[in-house]
Amino acid sequence: MILKRIAIDMDEVMADTIHKSLLVFNEKFNMHVTREDLTGAKLDHLFPHLEEEFNQIYNHPDFFRDLPVMENCRETILELSEHYEIVIATAAMEVPGSFQAKYEWLKEHFEFLDDQYFVFCGNKSVIQADFLIDDNIYQLNSFKNQGILYTAEHNINEEYNVRCNDWFEIKKYFMDSLAQL
Repeated sequence: MILKRIAIDMDEVMADTIHKSLLVFNEKFNMHVTREDLTGAKLDHLFPHLEEEFNQIYNHPDFFRDLPVMENCRETILELSEHYEIVIATAAMEVPGSFQAKYEWLKEHFEFLDDQYFVFCGNKSVIQADFLIDDNIYQLNSFKNQGILYTAEHNINEEYNVRCNDWFEIKKYFMDSLAQL
């Protein structure tokens, strides 16, 4: 039997990048930006004049190394991997300094996944998968098959035909799909 393939984005889907971004940003600039402040926007959109500083923060070799795993993500991906082929597709080309830290993070928290299925890319339209779970509309809009928008602060006002708010909803979506086969 050929397994269907799920491609999963890393940042803001598997890894809580916002948590660390806010910690580093608030400390560096002595500010008090909260998750609620990011409703409908990304941090760099709120402070476009700090673009160079954001690039330095995100390209620091260790920035992506100690991100928190999203709640219920690991357990859900482990269960899904019994029924689907899992590919991790992260747009690391946007942050070239992140490769090593992202790879190490994935190996630490998702050791059960085959690292031959870790894809460090830019535009995810190159990914050959049946599904793509991502928090960025622009990635989903260029993807050829079924996209699933993972809810994050910045995309809360976006419309998309399939949206999951957390990993419980993702698990239900895919397990219900299995039951229909």
